[in-house]
Amino acid sequence: MINVLVFNNATNRMERYSLELHSPMPHVTGGTLTVREFRGRSTSNIIWTDIRAMRAWNVTRAAWGRGIHVGYAFRRIGEGGHANQSQHYAGMAFDVAQNLTNQGRSQLRATATNTGAWSYVEPAYLTPTWVHFDARLGPPACPAGYPLVREGSRGVYVCTLQDALTTVGIPNVAIDGVFGPMTRNAVMTYQRQNGLGADGIVGCATWTSLTARANNALRRAAAIPPEYARE
Repeated sequence: MINVLVFNNATNRMERYSLELHSPMPHVTGGTLTVREFRGRSTSNIIWTDIRAMRAWNVTRAAWGRGIHVGYAFRRIGEGGHANQSQHYAGMAFDVAQNLTNQGRSQLRATATNTGAWSYVEPAYLTPTWVHFDARLGPPACPAGYPLVREGSRGVYVCTLQDALTTVGIPNVAIDGVFGPMTRNAVMTYQRQNGLGADGIVGCATWTSLTARANNALRRAAAIPPEYARE
């Protein structure tokens, strides 16, 4: 079973599901995206996303009118992705259509753009052999896309933070998408250990330090080959 967390911005709550790999992702219509497809080659038993990403998928899939091959969507920091870019680690992005021709990918890229459902659709010169679209949130605290989070914050970027803290060995952190007192204490512990201002607020300096350390720690632990990490 895979634990799936979905942030619902309408209710400001993290929804929790326990699903099989073959189960449809929550809020996906018509079973067009399974947990296995969304998780891809990640080995994580807990994954997270935002209801806005699932709804954007529904709109795009309906506009396309047929199946969309998903190379991957979710990744933990250290499992590969777009270098230090945050969207896959937040469960907000899709890399798809690796099985299509260049013409087919151009058509899907145009379809995704025309729906207006995504915050960003990457141009072909950056993703020539796949199509990338994401529902990133802003404003970012860093060029890599991570927003400032602090006590009281909720959502997928809090999940990303909690996962990264766990990866670098900070104790007593639950991945639940809720930035409460225990997460704040964990952030302050990390900040003190790494020469950062221990204010419990995760802005650019803390994100930059933490994600770099988590990326290196998880890649070493999993022995992820370089070609996998570049995807």
